[in-house]
Amino acid sequence: MPVAARLRILSRFRGALAADARELAKAVSPNLARSEADTLVSEVLPLAEACRFLEDRAEKLLAPRLLDDDGKPFWIGDAAMEIRREPLGVVLILGPYNYPLFLPGVQALQALAAGNAVIWKPGRDAAAVAHVMRRLLVASGLDARLVTVTTEDPESAKEFIQAGVDKVALTGSAETGVEVLRQLAPHLTPAVMELSGCDAAVVRDDADLGRAVHAITFGMRLNGGATCIAPRRVIAFESIAMVLEQRLAEAAAALPAVSVAPDLAERARQLVDQAIEHGARRLAGSIGFDRISPVVLTDASPRMALLQADLFAPVLSIQRVRNDDEAAEAVEACPYALGATVFGEERAARALAVRLNVGVVVINDAIVPTADPRLPFGGRRRSGFGVTRGEEGLLEFTALKTIACRRGSRVPHLDAPHPHDAELFAAYLAAVHGGSWRARLKGFRNLAGVLRRRTLGGLQ
Repeated sequence: MPVAARLRILSRFRGALAADARELAKAVSPNLARSEADTLVSEVLPLAEACRFLEDRAEKLLAPRLLDDDGKPFWIGDAAMEIRREPLGVVLILGPYNYPLFLPGVQALQALAAGNAVIWKPGRDAAAVAHVMRRLLVASGLDARLVTVTTEDPESAKEFIQAGVDKVALTGSAETGVEVLRQLAPHLTPAVMELSGCDAAVVRDDADLGRAVHAITFGMRLNGGATCIAPRRVIAFESIAMVLEQRLAEAAAALPAVSVAPDLAERARQLVDQAIEHGARRLAGSIGFDRISPVVLTDASPRMALLQADLFAPVLSIQRVRNDDEAAEAVEACPYALGATVFGEERAARALAVRLNVGVVVINDAIVPTADPRLPFGGRRRSGFGVTRGEEGLLEFTALKTIACRRGSRVPHLDAPHPHDAELFAAYLAAVHGGSWRARLKGFRNLAGVLRRRTLGGLQ
């Protein structure tokens, strides 16, 4: 199917998405701690924007590209070079439970725009919304065979992996990523791994503390804290730490308790208790059997397991640093490197952001900018590899092919080597790539001499 035809389907789907937005919002798991408005703005709206981005950009990005002669070595001659982006074939998308529409939905749209078929394995309690999106795509003109929604059972994904798929896109925990990669390894199947986070929010001494508190507590509130790029670790400059701690504790105390699975509550309790045993102090919150009142701990340190964990719950730790150097070290101390937030004067905050070894950095805000469809999104280290969204995310679902076409009749490189070839190539290398002007000048002289001897010797 031509790219333009694929994008017409996506355009019709976007219209259907807008018309059935509230139906989609209601199909999202009722077990998630959010309102219908939160679902519309965090899942349906950014999915529609991602769709429009593909409609606007995909055809140009996927078009074959003929290289011009700029930068082409002269000895390549009149060969024409083309770069193509082609479909991979079948893409298996392993969706999460916390954003069951937006995250796998964007990946599905990108894979379809690139010309692939999609198999969508929904996360826990996420099958309903996956089936609604599939129905809207088929109603928009997509061949029903191009999108398959499996059961939520992980065994279904294993069966497809064993049967053979061309790429896997996983959004999930690091532990799940390890297991999926283990299954993919015998087949050498490539993958995009969007994995866990334990993101830091650095609050510098020149930060707007009101903005920082508002943004950090937004991350605790949104989706009940179950957002991969929400701040978990607050790294505060000492001069403002006491005031920041008090204000975060007050803000957290005003947030409602969140219903969670009992096993998640137990894991959170163990991590918090262990942190307190190692010197942390509780400023706010409590943990029950299946509910968490947002917890804030201070006097945290990287040696605590809480600061090394991908805990998707409203639990926040605060540690103090003296300067940007210590802040960068504190961010690096965690094995997860999905994202980070920096609060402070823009120039200084941007300078620190450049130093941080993470995939995404937000300055003076939290989470929301990552819904910009133009931005690629992906982590580093234990937070995975590869990207989704943006131009780079679309190209993840393509196979690169290069085509070199020789034009004309002159192909001297196919001839048998001449006795002076080694001398000729060495002189050319020195003339073109020598490390100083003297070396290049010497190379040109040697090159001229070799060519003269070849000509006088009749070596054509």
